[in-house]
This record gives sequence, structure tokens and C-alpha cells, in this order.
Amino acid sequence: MDETDGLLAPATPEEARSAYEAVGPTAQTVTREVAKAMEFGREEYHERVTGEVVATARDALFASLLEVREGSREEFERWHEDYDGECEVLGNENVDRVVWHAFDGRAVAATYQSKPEAARGTLRRQAFGRLYRPLFE
Repeated sequence: MDETDGLLAPATPEEARSAYEAVGPTAQTVTREVAKAMEFGREEYHERVTGEVVATARDALFASLLEVREGSREEFERWHEDYDGECEVLGNENVDRVVWHAFDGRAVAATYQSKPEAARGTLRRQAFGRLYRPLFE
């Protein structure tokens, strides 16, 4: 039986935008605390911690929270047969395991043989870039 990992599974573009906005303050806090741990002075902080840096932190935080389904090739194929949307599969079709994420009529999947944590991380970045980034631009 396939498993899920992650916290965010927005059902609509509005829910996705709301969740993306909600992680903004956390991204700012994390960025500030990391800069503090790196002992940035006030001037260096303002020079190096730009809006782009915080936006990158927000993107990474949102992506890292996305819910990912994981299962065997057969479990994925059963899900895909019932899925009424477009699905892009990345990787080799001759491996046993698949991770996937669906949003708003589109899905992204990635195959892997071992290292499920790496596969989930890769898929989350791909899902963010392909399914969510256009929504947030």
C-alpha cells in the first residue's frame, strides 16, 4: 500500500497561494536566524540577505512541506489509471519504486530504486518548479 510523507496537499490554487503566503514569515525568521548563526553584522545582513534570499527560503520551505505519495510501480500505475489529469514521470521506467505529487489536474512522479529520502526531495523540488512556481509568479 502506498504511503504519504509531508504536510501540504493543497486542493486548489487558492489553498496553495494561502499556504505559500503562510510560510513567508517562517522563511524570514529562518533566514534571519541562520544569518545570526553565521555572525553577520547588521551591515552585512542588510547587504547579503536580500528579498531574493528570503524568497528562495520561502520556495524551499514550501517545497519541503509538500505531501508526497510513495509506492511500488504497481501502486503508482493503479493510482495513475484512476487519475484524471496529466502526469509527467521522470526517471527510469525499469525501477521498482515511484514517488508522486498531484495538484490542480497535473502530477509529477519520479522513479527510484533506493534512497527514498533523496527521491522525495527531488520530487518536491520538481513539483514546486513545475506545478506551483507559475502560480506564485
